[in-house]
Amino acid sequence: MVGAAVGLGTFAWGSLVERNRFTVRHEVLPILEPGSRSLTILHLSDLHLAPWQSEKQEWVRGLSVYEPDLIVNTGDNVGHVDAHAALEYTLEPFRDVAGVFVHGSNDYYGPTPKNPLAYFGGPSKAHRTPTALDIGRMESFFTGLGWLDLNNTARAIEVRGSRLEFFGVNDAHRGWDRLDRLPGALDDMRENVGWQDDRGGPEPIGIALTHAPYQRVLNSFVTNGADVIFGGHTHGGQVRVPGYGALVTNCDIPRSKVSGLSTWSHARRTAHLEISAGLGTSIYAPVRFDCRPEAVVVTLTA
Repeated sequence: MVGAAVGLGTFAWGSLVERNRFTVRHEVLPILEPGSRSLTILHLSDLHLAPWQSEKQEWVRGLSVYEPDLIVNTGDNVGHVDAHAALEYTLEPFRDVAGVFVHGSNDYYGPTPKNPLAYFGGPSKAHRTPTALDIGRMESFFTGLGWLDLNNTARAIEVRGSRLEFFGVNDAHRGWDRLDRLPGALDDMRENVGWQDDRGGPEPIGIALTHAPYQRVLNSFVTNGADVIFGGHTHGGQVRVPGYGALVTNCDIPRSKVSGLSTWSHARRTAHLEISAGLGTSIYAPVRFDCRPEAVVVTLTA
């Protein structure tokens, strides 16, 4: 009887309280050249937004108080077929703020009911035909905000005097990442970027994006010169055991790196790795425990 009461209380906390206890995690990375002005990056991931989630919408809108210089969005923005208007309302305060984005599969397809215990058998798989979402509407809105699409490509911009080289992949969880395209995309970007002939400026910072942080993707990013890697997808494990950590990662990243700031090394190179625990859950698994939903403010400094 006591065990049942504890279990019921734990589920009630995770489903009714903790999944709505939004928080901001702050990180500082001293990677810019000496004398550079600091850059404030707002990392958003895994909103899984449903149209009735007004508290989440208002909380995200309020993040504009941080006056970010750059938005990094690592996908899975919507969690319901009718959520696009809510997403547009939520992100409108960030119009004309520089931004970059990659997609997760839940930007293309609506969620489907799943057995949560299946995650213990390894990364989740699609077992039924999902509902297609209006990805064209989302992409049009994001580019209208002024954000750059990094799905299997590379782009570059200058922000507050720092030169930033971006590259990214589409959702690796569904095998949509085209790592073979990255070297060519980077070469094309570097040959055509506005500062290509200015040898006196600062060295560019490499920033890479993936929705799902699979090891093959992280290794490729490091090989291709990433200084910082942003990812999401894991939900930080979503359910964690105090003193032990995440039970699952839903990809092949080690549990110790399932969320937060760490490093990733490959072939004698190392990059900073920033994985967001995300802001939402599937509407069919609306619970978090010891894993609060988060946005991340990363300050790049000299």
